[in-house]
Amino acid sequence: MKMKKTIPYIPVNNIEDAVIFYEAKLGFNCQHKDTSFGLLYRDEVEIHLWAANDSDWKSRGPQVLTEPIKSGAESFLAGTASCRIEVEKIDDLYIEYKKNGVLYNQETVIEETPWGTREFPALDLHRNLITFYEKVEKKMKEF
Repeated sequence: MKMKKTIPYIPVNNIEDAVIFYEAKLGFNCQHKDTSFGLLYRDEVEIHLWAANDSDWKSRGPQVLTEPIKSGAESFLAGTASCRIEVEKIDDLYIEYKKNGVLYNQETVIEETPWGTREFPALDLHRNLITFYEKVEKKMKEF
Protein backbone atom coordinates (compact mmCIF):
# COMPACT_ATOMS: atom_id res chain seq x y z
CA MET A 1 0.00 0.00 0.00
CA LYS A 2 1.21 3.49 -0.82
CA MET A 3 -0.44 6.86 -0.35
CA LYS A 4 0.26 9.12 -3.30
CA LYS A 5 -1.08 12.66 -2.87
CA THR A 6 -3.48 14.90 -1.06
CA ILE A 7 -5.81 17.54 -2.44
CA PRO A 8 -6.94 20.45 -0.25
CA TYR A 9 -10.73 20.87 -0.23
CA ILE A 10 -11.30 24.48 0.81
CA PRO A 11 -14.65 26.02 1.90
CA VAL A 12 -15.59 29.36 0.32
CA ASN A 13 -18.81 31.40 0.35
CA ASN A 14 -18.91 32.08 -3.38
CA ILE A 15 -17.27 29.81 -5.97
CA GLU A 16 -17.25 32.44 -8.74
CA ASP A 17 -15.54 35.09 -6.58
CA ALA A 18 -13.09 32.55 -5.13
CA VAL A 19 -12.08 31.26 -8.58
CA ILE A 20 -11.46 34.81 -9.79
CA PHE A 21 -9.29 35.42 -6.71
CA TYR A 22 -7.32 32.17 -7.08
CA GLU A 23 -6.64 32.96 -10.73
CA ALA A 24 -5.80 36.66 -10.38
CA LYS A 25 -4.02 36.68 -7.01
CA LEU A 26 -2.62 33.16 -6.50
CA GLY A 27 -1.85 32.27 -10.13
CA PHE A 28 -4.05 29.17 -10.38
CA ASN A 29 -5.96 28.09 -13.49
CA CYS A 30 -9.56 26.94 -13.27
CA GLN A 31 -10.33 23.64 -14.94
CA HIS A 32 -13.97 23.44 -13.79
CA LYS A 33 -16.45 25.51 -11.84
CA ASP A 34 -20.14 25.47 -11.11
CA THR A 35 -22.14 26.99 -8.26
CA SER A 36 -20.99 24.44 -5.70
CA PHE A 37 -17.49 23.35 -6.77
CA GLY A 38 -14.29 24.69 -8.29
CA LEU A 39 -11.23 22.76 -9.52
CA LEU A 40 -7.98 24.70 -9.84
CA TYR A 41 -4.38 23.90 -10.78
CA ARG A 42 -1.03 25.59 -10.62
CA ASP A 43 1.86 23.46 -11.83
CA GLU A 44 1.47 20.14 -9.95
CA VAL A 45 -0.83 21.51 -7.23
CA GLU A 46 -4.56 20.79 -7.37
CA ILE A 47 -7.04 22.60 -5.12
CA HIS A 48 -10.76 21.96 -4.81
CA LEU A 49 -13.11 24.69 -3.64
CA TRP A 50 -16.54 23.88 -2.23
CA ALA A 51 -19.45 26.21 -1.57
CA ALA A 52 -20.03 26.81 2.11
CA ASN A 53 -22.91 29.20 1.51
CA ASP A 54 -25.88 27.84 3.49
CA SER A 55 -27.01 30.76 5.66
CA ASP A 56 -30.22 29.15 6.96
CA TRP A 57 -28.58 28.65 10.36
CA LYS A 58 -28.72 32.43 10.92
CA SER A 59 -32.53 32.49 11.04
CA ARG A 60 -33.12 29.40 13.18
CA GLY A 61 -33.60 31.30 16.42
CA PRO A 62 -33.51 29.48 19.78
CA GLN A 63 -33.94 26.02 18.20
CA VAL A 64 -30.35 26.30 16.99
CA LEU A 65 -29.43 25.31 20.57
CA THR A 66 -31.48 22.09 20.52
CA GLU A 67 -31.39 21.07 16.87
CA PRO A 68 -27.91 20.68 15.39
CA ILE A 69 -26.84 22.57 12.31
CA LYS A 70 -26.11 19.84 9.82
CA SER A 71 -26.25 20.82 6.17
CA GLY A 72 -22.46 20.57 5.97
CA ALA A 73 -22.32 23.71 3.84
CA GLU A 74 -22.90 26.37 6.50
CA SER A 75 -21.55 29.78 5.55
CA PHE A 76 -19.53 30.05 8.77
CA LEU A 77 -17.24 27.25 7.53
CA ALA A 78 -15.66 29.47 4.84
CA GLY A 79 -12.37 30.78 6.13
CA THR A 80 -11.81 27.95 8.62
CA ALA A 81 -9.55 25.73 6.48
CA SER A 82 -5.81 25.58 6.11
CA CYS A 83 -3.32 23.64 4.06
CA ARG A 84 0.39 23.54 3.27
CA ILE A 85 1.80 23.55 -0.26
CA GLU A 86 5.39 22.61 -1.05
CA VAL A 87 7.04 24.85 -3.64
CA GLU A 88 10.36 25.45 -5.36
CA LYS A 89 11.94 28.92 -5.41
CA ILE A 90 9.93 30.21 -2.48
CA ASP A 91 11.59 33.63 -2.69
CA ASP A 92 10.08 34.18 -6.15
CA LEU A 93 6.62 33.11 -4.97
CA TYR A 94 6.90 35.36 -1.92
CA ILE A 95 7.67 38.38 -4.13
CA GLU A 96 4.72 37.52 -6.41
CA TYR A 97 2.29 37.13 -3.52
CA LYS A 98 3.53 40.23 -1.71
CA LYS A 99 2.88 42.21 -4.89
CA ASN A 100 -0.60 40.63 -5.14
CA GLY A 101 -1.45 41.49 -1.53
CA VAL A 102 -2.20 37.95 -0.34
CA LEU A 103 0.39 37.54 2.44
CA TYR A 104 -1.03 36.83 5.90
CA ASN A 105 -0.29 40.40 6.98
CA GLN A 106 2.12 43.24 6.21
CA GLU A 107 4.76 41.86 8.58
CA THR A 108 4.81 38.43 6.90
CA VAL A 109 8.28 37.26 5.93
CA ILE A 110 9.77 33.95 4.89
CA GLU A 111 10.73 32.15 8.07
CA GLU A 112 13.15 29.29 8.53
CA THR A 113 11.71 26.57 10.78
CA PRO A 114 13.39 24.11 13.12
CA TRP A 115 11.88 21.25 11.07
CA GLY A 116 13.82 22.15 7.93
CA THR A 117 11.63 24.42 5.86
CA ARG A 118 11.46 28.02 4.76
CA GLU A 119 7.84 29.15 4.66
CA PHE A 120 5.31 31.93 4.65
CA PRO A 121 1.53 32.11 5.15
CA ALA A 122 -1.01 33.62 2.78
CA LEU A 123 -4.79 34.06 2.91
CA ASP A 124 -7.37 33.44 0.22
CA LEU A 125 -10.42 35.63 -0.39
CA HIS A 126 -12.34 34.04 2.49
CA ARG A 127 -9.30 34.01 4.82
CA ASN A 128 -8.47 30.32 4.52
CA LEU A 129 -4.81 29.91 5.49
CA ILE A 130 -2.39 28.54 2.91
CA THR A 131 1.20 28.07 4.00
CA PHE A 132 3.78 27.76 1.25
CA TYR A 133 7.01 26.02 2.15
CA GLU A 134 10.27 24.87 0.65
CA LYS A 135 12.41 22.15 2.20
CA VAL A 136 15.95 23.18 3.03
CA GLU A 137 18.96 21.02 3.69
CA LYS A 138 19.33 20.71 7.43
CA LYS A 139 22.75 21.55 8.76
CA MET A 140 24.28 19.09 11.16
CA LYS A 141 24.66 20.46 14.66
CA GLU A 142 28.16 20.51 16.03
CA PHE A 143 28.57 18.96 19.46
